[in-house]
Amino acid sequence: MSDSTLRADYHSPDRRIGRPARSAPTLVFYLKLLKIIYRGARAGRRGNYTGLRWIQDSREVLSALESVGIQVTLENTGSFINLPSTCVFVGNHMSVLETFLLPGLIRPYRKITFVIKRTLITYPVFKDIMVSCRPIVVARENPRQDLETVLREGEKRLKASTSVIIFPQTTRSVSFDPAQFNSLGVKLARRAGVPIIPIALKTDAWGNGRLLKDFGRISPGMPVYFSFGEPITVTGNGRAAQESTIQFISGKLREWKAPVSL
Repeated sequence: MSDSTLRADYHSPDRRIGRPARSAPTLVFYLKLLKIIYRGARAGRRGNYTGLRWIQDSREVLSALESVGIQVTLENTGSFINLPSTCVFVGNHMSVLETFLLPGLIRPYRKITFVIKRTLITYPVFKDIMVSCRPIVVARENPRQDLETVLREGEKRLKASTSVIIFPQTTRSVSFDPAQFNSLGVKLARRAGVPIIPIALKTDAWGNGRLLKDFGRISPGMPVYFSFGEPITVTGNGRAAQESTIQFISGKLREWKAPVSL
């Protein structure tokens, strides 16, 4: 995927899917993913996991998904490319797929980090990659403490020209419930004086696992969509920005026939 492709909408190209991938897409994909993760973790332990490496690994994951038949569509990626300031990316959270692909889409144009739950930096091997990306880590046990952490650490990152990606839902979910979509991203953007870029995501082609939630079934018949909204300026108490973000995500999900709670 070239940078020129990313500046326009992107649709996975038609490609021949081999017999092993057709017969066992989940197995074939995870074998490729584990290779990418182990190689990245080795670089992380050596202190060599750079932004360029993050981009390359993210795009390899995209290629691995496409190699088993997953079709990915990206919309309006140009909304943030020429934005003069850092920003807070706020999106719904369906699966682990978006955490793998978003760096390859955004990192070529601006530094980023994620707000993540603490368990992600305890995963064997994978933790070496996550720690290298200087995430904002929350415990998900005390909401007030998590808010303070995100506002304090998020403002530091934004002032250091690093944009922040936040998934405000309490947990990943195929169905989007606006009532469970908190205003953490809006609060951070208001405090730092930066705009919000809403992201609507339909990524349920990567399912949740029974034993390990992050490693579920891969379903090639389910298309993947990413859509970036236009920048939203946070004014006043932030309610208008929060509502605009929710409306954008809800509208795109309905367009993609994904479930949205009223």
